[in-house]
Amino acid sequence: MGRVVSLAEAQTIRERLRNEGRRLVSTNGYFDLLHAGHVRYLTQARAQGDALLVAVNADAVARRQKDPRRPIQPEAARAEVVAALACVDYALLFEADTALALVAELQPEVYVKGGDYTPDGDHAPPEAPVVRGYGGSVVILPFQDGHSTTGIIATILSRYCPPDSR
Repeated sequence: MGRVVSLAEAQTIRERLRNEGRRLVSTNGYFDLLHAGHVRYLTQARAQGDALLVAVNADAVARRQKDPRRPIQPEAARAEVVAALACVDYALLFEADTALALVAELQPEVYVKGGDYTPDGDHAPPEAPVVRGYGGSVVILPFQDGHSTTGIIATILSRYCPPDSR
């Protein structure tokens, strides 16, 4: 089980791993209502190196980028749940719209994103050029069909809220 760390702690951890010759893997996301797709994705991400750091988007970012009614769970709870997974070594909260600055600062050997991205082109993660610029690798994992927070919310609404009450 991992733990939630600050950026300063993450920088110290990063240096220790580098000095030990260990590979840091990093990814980021909202992880609002944790589901099997998240767990599979994070397990596959962890398999890419020696330690997995998951950056969890802050509430304000989720509201801006997803929906003003999101996230369902507050940022501290989302980070705590992600950090509690066996495959996650560290989680941290970040408030930027992209992980560009975080990736540039920590320089993980491997940066992982899900199958809704492509390695290059218009749908590549914005962090990809930064990662490749310092010699890291970008790994795109397969999309986990049938698993989404939006789908869970829709299921809850359809089962518990009649359409005329919404």
